[in-house]
Amino acid sequence: MSDLLRAPAEIKYAEELDWLESVDDGPKPFSWRLSPKMVRLFILGSERSDGLDREIPQKWFGDRSLVERAVVTLASDRGLLLIGDPGTGKSWLAELLSAAICRSSTLVVQGTAGTTEDHIKYSWNVSMVIAKGQSRESMIPSPIMTAMETGAIGRFEELTRSTSDVQDALISILSEKYISVPELDSDSIVFAKPGFSVIATANSRDRGVNDLSSALKRRFNFVRIPVVTNRKSEAEIVRFRTEELLRRHQIELDVPPTLLDVLLQSFADLRASAAAAGSDDEKLESALSSAEQIGVLEDAILHSNFFGERELTARALASSLVGSLARREPEDLAILNKYLHGVVEPRSKEKGGSWPEFLEGGRDAIATLS
Repeated sequence: MSDLLRAPAEIKYAEELDWLESVDDGPKPFSWRLSPKMVRLFILGSERSDGLDREIPQKWFGDRSLVERAVVTLASDRGLLLIGDPGTGKSWLAELLSAAICRSSTLVVQGTAGTTEDHIKYSWNVSMVIAKGQSRESMIPSPIMTAMETGAIGRFEELTRSTSDVQDALISILSEKYISVPELDSDSIVFAKPGFSVIATANSRDRGVNDLSSALKRRFNFVRIPVVTNRKSEAEIVRFRTEELLRRHQIELDVPPTLLDVLLQSFADLRASAAAAGSDDEKLESALSSAEQIGVLEDAILHSNFFGERELTARALASSLVGSLARREPEDLAILNKYLHGVVEPRSKEKGGSWPEFLEGGRDAIATLS
């Protein structure tokens, strides 16, 4: 663990998964390592009514029904498409599902404009082909093909970022559950083993980039992941991720509850402003997701630890918020400046606390960037 910058879920939670597997007596589909109930418990955490001898912490914060629908989909013969705004935890949920079901979350294809059909199916080791000809040994299987051969979960990140012809290569895989290799005279079909499925993610803000065909949509069950707006859930998400950050960096620094409240309230204010905006120019380019809240807090913590007095301040938090959310100039800076003057300034006069320092830090950060 200490040798890895970021351990995949199956390694990070290996001991926990081993224990769950040892006490799991529920029915398991195909070659699943855990039963559907245990998969849900691993992701959402245990409750007293579960009757376990140890507590399982919650790792993904969202609606229970979304996780259950995702698990049921993977137990069927359909693919799972997690769709939502950036930063809503789609990839993290996909990783946790894969880790719990097959102990392998790293069979991933990243969708980009440069993704080709080879990334989904297979390619060739050129030197081996020249030396010995085309054979199964000289073939380089894609992560999806490897998942098919091992009965595991294959993941496709940012599906709508890849071109339509690449997306279409998934249709036969999801329908027929095999890949044909016409270059080979024998052993030319790779069949999927029981347990194989595909979890894809798509950014709802990318709609229109490379829309999915009707044929591909029919082969996926859609699970829409909403932006978390519940104050309690948001606080739990930010606190959970922040504690992970502090442990990874071995930083001893407290996050005052008052500053966490300032961060959550600021994002709530900016979301409300974006919802009321008449055009895209009047709202921040940022999705204002929980992931971006975590990024703002992480930046403020690291800056305070390395360049401050090892104490998180409202000034550092405001500077981090402006620096992280001001992506367009001058539009985003103008929106943030309007927010500081129209919302934060009156609130700092009325409530005091950390808000005056937050206001001052935000103004200084905008002045520096302007």
